[in-house]
Amino acid sequence: MYRQLQRRLVDHVRKFLREKYDVELATIVVEQPPKIEMGEYALPFSFELAKRLRKAPRKIAEEVITTMPPLEGFSAFEVAGAGYINARVDRASTATQLVAQDSIADASTAGKVMVEHTSINPNKAAHIGHLRNSILGDTFVRLLRAAGREVDVQNYIDNTGVQVADVVVGFTQIEGKSKSDVAGIIAGTPLFDFYCWDLYARVSNWYAEEGKQEARKKLRLDTLHAIEQGGNELAEIADMISTAVLRRHLETMERLSIEYDFLPRESEVLHLGFWKLAFEQLKEKGVLYFEGAGKNKGCWVMTRPTKEVAVEVVEGEQAVDAEGPNEDAKVIVRSNGTVGYVGKDIAYHMWKFGLLAQDFGYKKFFQYPHGKDVWISTDPGNGESGHPHFGSVAEIYNVIDARQSDPQETVKEAIRLLGYTDKAEHYTHFSYEMVALTPRCAMDLGYNVSEEDQKRSYIEVSGRKGFGVKADDLLDKLIDAAKAEVDSRHPEMAEGERGDIAKQIAIGALRYFMLKFTKQSVIAFDFREALAFEGETGPYAQYAVVRATNIFRKAGTTQEEVLAKPADFERFFEGETGTEIWQLWLLAAQTSQIIEQCITTTEPAYLAKYAFQLSQQFNNFYHRHHILNETDEARKHFLMTTAAVVRRELLRVLDVMGVEAPPVM
Repeated sequence: MYRQLQRRLVDHVRKFLREKYDVELATIVVEQPPKIEMGEYALPFSFELAKRLRKAPRKIAEEVITTMPPLEGFSAFEVAGAGYINARVDRASTATQLVAQDSIADASTAGKVMVEHTSINPNKAAHIGHLRNSILGDTFVRLLRAAGREVDVQNYIDNTGVQVADVVVGFTQIEGKSKSDVAGIIAGTPLFDFYCWDLYARVSNWYAEEGKQEARKKLRLDTLHAIEQGGNELAEIADMISTAVLRRHLETMERLSIEYDFLPRESEVLHLGFWKLAFEQLKEKGVLYFEGAGKNKGCWVMTRPTKEVAVEVVEGEQAVDAEGPNEDAKVIVRSNGTVGYVGKDIAYHMWKFGLLAQDFGYKKFFQYPHGKDVWISTDPGNGESGHPHFGSVAEIYNVIDARQSDPQETVKEAIRLLGYTDKAEHYTHFSYEMVALTPRCAMDLGYNVSEEDQKRSYIEVSGRKGFGVKADDLLDKLIDAAKAEVDSRHPEMAEGERGDIAKQIAIGALRYFMLKFTKQSVIAFDFREALAFEGETGPYAQYAVVRATNIFRKAGTTQEEVLAKPADFERFFEGETGTEIWQLWLLAAQTSQIIEQCITTTEPAYLAKYAFQLSQQFNNFYHRHHILNETDEARKHFLMTTAAVVRRELLRVLDVMGVEAPPVM
């Protein structure tokens, strides 16, 4: 609502300036006055026009407010300071429209969006760092869908990478297991990803054994090449392991209400010729050239646009740098003919944008309790019909940690150099920083923390070194802590009910904690801070909803019934008290604006901050106005309408954050 009014105001002013002064302003800045008593919007455009019109800013502002036609939804325009124009909205009409607003969607941008997130190596259990990726990605998907966008959610599965090869080495070399042995372990181990977690740490130590590093490094590479090639027992073992671990990852993320549409696997990117098709385009358009000298001799490389490369064709189709080797060039194909990670990623992203004459086969892999299917890539000959259309999207967002910024920029640059400038402009690396633990949290999890580490603000985790937090273990411990609190507060409730509420509180606490920090902040996770009922936490926002719910329950009505009955806004938005309550309404009207801001900046932290502010202002309102004891029935209904609108908007915001509101706290 707030954003709609602002757009209407900007359009109105732009049209007036065009007609009155023959002036076209590309951007009309809209600010907020320092006090709500001064209005809802402040326009400083008079200062920008002063030089053009050769008039003082205040003089221009005075001319504007006396000659500009009235605008529906606004009650007055006033000059402030040296030339600001403050705009006052019609509180009653705005409140009436906000009550009737049944959606926050605003699909102003067409085209399907693809969000890729999670993308965990399928070699061991998901850990706390993966949770930040998944929660950020899932929340961004929810933001886009709340804004009315069509979104495909993809989780890229690197099932042929070195991490999977390490676990294969662990099974076949350390444990001496055959393909049938591994199949038996998978069938008999419900938490197979936990088994692989421990094995992966053992493999890391095994590689480092003194005097054997070189031989074991070669074994690792041989295993990796066998997996990439396919059609052998090691590749089959890798497929069994990665598939079983992937299924566990989906189960873990399902606990957080995180879902996917499609699981593209690297094995198909390799075996279906995606790279071959991409390679032809990259060579044909001069994006790659063959390096004939220097440290990258024999490689196909790509330069950054900072170096203009003069190329000439030699030896048939091989383009070489005529000016000599560029040591800073990015290697895409190694001298031994193997394609690097970035090369495969370029091919995959060309498919995302519909730039390859090739597609995956699709088959159902997983189904959520509500019936939605998750599809996985396969050979087209083994595919199933009835799958949604994937790929050929208008925009891409890749949720990948900040350490991958350089490879991501290389992929984006390759697409630009291929001539797809518009595609490259709609390719966004949604980067974020790591998750660590507070020393207190590490000790709560049972780790021995040295006195020196106890003095640090956070402790980094490492799955390879065996010091890490499995996502499921973290969730279980959060739920147990929340359950203890719920048990103490509501012993009269059934065990199952208390368990469900504890899960809602724990998941809400975790998701909110991961979202409240800006993406580029390192998070030091702490159980007690996340689960606190006071402060900027998930439980605090959930408690605000529960408070509002209790008002309607005690009054014997519902939010919907309250909103269906008109309130006397003209009367009760007047005076100091009315203005104080209006501030809460004005904040509640900003949901769609905050969602747009989060999407534009790829920063969900603004949504968490908004949820906290809305909860905080509602709690202040709750304590100042004793709604159920109000004797004036008209005023009582007005106050209940206020609570109903705030509760509705807070529920919308929490839903976008993936946070449920329990019935009690």
